[in-house]
Amino acid sequence: MTTLSERISQSAFDGSRLRVVLLLDLHEGAQKQFLEAYEHLRNQVASVPGHLSDQLCQSIENPSQWLITSEWESAPPFLAWVNSEEHVKTVQPLHNCVRDTRSLRFSILRETGKSFTGDPEPAKGHLQTSPRLGDGVVRHALTFTVKPGSEATVAKILAGYTPPESRVDEITRLRRTSLFMHGNRVVRAVEVQGDLLAALRHVAQQPEVRAVEEAINPYLEQDRDLSDPDSARVFFTRAALPAVHHVAAREHDPSAVTRHAMLYQAKQGCGMALARLLAGQDEAAADDATSPIDSSTIFQRDDIVVRLIDISGPMNARPALALGVEGARKAAVLARLLEGPADNAPRSDAEIARFLERSDMNLITDRLARDS
Repeated sequence: MTTLSERISQSAFDGSRLRVVLLLDLHEGAQKQFLEAYEHLRNQVASVPGHLSDQLCQSIENPSQWLITSEWESAPPFLAWVNSEEHVKTVQPLHNCVRDTRSLRFSILRETGKSFTGDPEPAKGHLQTSPRLGDGVVRHALTFTVKPGSEATVAKILAGYTPPESRVDEITRLRRTSLFMHGNRVVRAVEVQGDLLAALRHVAQQPEVRAVEEAINPYLEQDRDLSDPDSARVFFTRAALPAVHHVAAREHDPSAVTRHAMLYQAKQGCGMALARLLAGQDEAAADDATSPIDSSTIFQRDDIVVRLIDISGPMNARPALALGVEGARKAAVLARLLEGPADNAPRSDAEIARFLERSDMNLITDRLARDS
């Protein structure tokens, strides 16, 4: 009998095979265009490292509803593909055909029989070793940059953010929004109970949120027009900062901890390796009864890594733990993965504390959404 982990845990780094499910609802008369776009997409995806197979399915009850499933060797190659500029361009033709879409990602825990082709399952990748324990919360973040010199103005606008009503529908509620800045980079982390996509759409429709988004538009380095669905879709796709790892105590008191976010700029192509390094330390810390870290969430896209932690006590009490490098040679490995000279690795507690201070993002606002 499998024993569940006693801590809240999610991870893209367990090496298990990944099943991706994409639900689509087509516009009337768009079927031919959709099939042509899918053929192009299928050929592109087939050449992506880590991709194993895919299926295109049509509903027998409603022919306008379609399902695309794909299987991947593990989560990291899929995430690298889906967060790439190449992916943004490849899926663009689909947007003109689709009325609504929803993407779901699952690690494969158990399976029976053969693959849909009738052949033995691919040898690459393996099954998830045991179920993880969830808390019903989906964590996601967005990141974007503002024009240099506008940081103070943008921070003031964001600090005046009024949280929208927390209730989205019968199953979905907004739990928390945390906004951080580091230089001209903004990170907005959200926690949602229920359907993330429904929550994001709900937030985007709120007048107070739209007012803030319009107010910061002139200061963004990447132009966007929120009244244009294509422009908004491309912006938020590029701004997406998915959670790749989360670990937390099963029972915790949010009022007893403070929230911090650390920004790590990885060398080109090293973002996933850096996120994996930090995840390994936080998994070990979760088993340490003396650790002051209550929870850790790691977000990663390309070479941007953000680590959000809830910690009791001062950050500098255990600076290496707070930075994510407690343990032999981990600071040196971190330095090799970060942008800049590898010989800048912090070695002493004092050097690590200074490094931590430089990485710590400025908290702009951290609020629970108000109830309806």
